[in-house]
Amino acid sequence: MTTIAVTGHMDLTEETIPLVRTALDDLLKQYADDGRLVGVSCIAKGADSLFAEAVLAAGGHLTVVIPSRDYRQNKVKPDHAALFDHLVEAAEEVLVLSHETANRQAYEAANSVLIERADRLVAVWNGEPPTGKGGGTADTVLEAREAGIPVDVVWPGRAARRN
Repeated sequence: MTTIAVTGHMDLTEETIPLVRTALDDLLKQYADDGRLVGVSCIAKGADSLFAEAVLAAGGHLTVVIPSRDYRQNKVKPDHAALFDHLVEAAEEVLVLSHETANRQAYEAANSVLIERADRLVAVWNGEPPTGKGGGTADTVLEAREAGIPVDVVWPGRAARRN
């Protein structure tokens, strides 16, 4: 069994979404052959949800990590709610962290759970350094590398973030 967690940008452009989806499908194929792929995701809009969909499409098992008790109510926007709910329903395991409020501390805790569970980390990441706020994609990549977790960076040519 291979457990792969994801971190990545939420603000992918519409043109980037199919590029990332294809790259994730291609990457996960090599781990899904034995039917023992487990994907771990916070299922936020963008990279996290694209990864979760790719795990399910590859026949893998999905574990969802929700950073706080109020995350669905206060952070999931209407344009993402149906997919978020679908992925929660499709997950074999859903972990809701004990934080009451979705904030930087909750996101950092969720990222730590991703790292603790992962054999590998997929980062849908443009390579930019951490912002200094904590809890972001670059922070998670650095945390994984410090923990000795292999990181697969997915950032196809022509990929971009919204301004």
